[in-house]
Amino acid sequence: MGWVSEHLVEAAVGGDLESITAVVHGAHPHVRRFAAHLCASPQDAEDAAQEALIVLYRKIGTLRASAALASWMFRIVRNECLRRARHLLEDAADPGLAASAEDEVLKRLEAERVAEAISALPDVQRRVLVMRDVLGHPGRAVADALGLSTAAMKSHLHRARAAVRLRLHTA
Repeated sequence: MGWVSEHLVEAAVGGDLESITAVVHGAHPHVRRFAAHLCASPQDAEDAAQEALIVLYRKIGTLRASAALASWMFRIVRNECLRRARHLLEDAADPGLAASAEDEVLKRLEAERVAEAISALPDVQRRVLVMRDVLGHPGRAVADALGLSTAAMKSHLHRARAAVRLRLHTA
């Protein structure tokens, strides 16, 4: 954590407002960069980064070890990106088409199962699958956004689809 000193983090954990502000300000570019690599869209990345910084600001006093700051922040970003991906999947199922309350419940359960299967994927496979299949981005754009060759992106997508299919059929 070259961007923040242990002394500054300890002061922030102790409740010093200037230190908290300095830690949040210093964390901002790192959190945004991580969110941009993990979330499915730039808007989700920005929202996840903002949410992580708000949680950091509000709950830094609960941090037990100053060395755990970076992993704690990145876990918050990861969870927020996953939450947003689940929300996308739920929105993709059109609730207006349900013929009954039972159909609606079944659709929600299926969306939840799919979201769980996707969240269990390795990071790169999950990002490729969400960007390509959920958001509908072109393959070349997905590859470019993730810094992959088109062949590597296709390989990750194939493995992700197979893993989700397997998990859904065995669950």
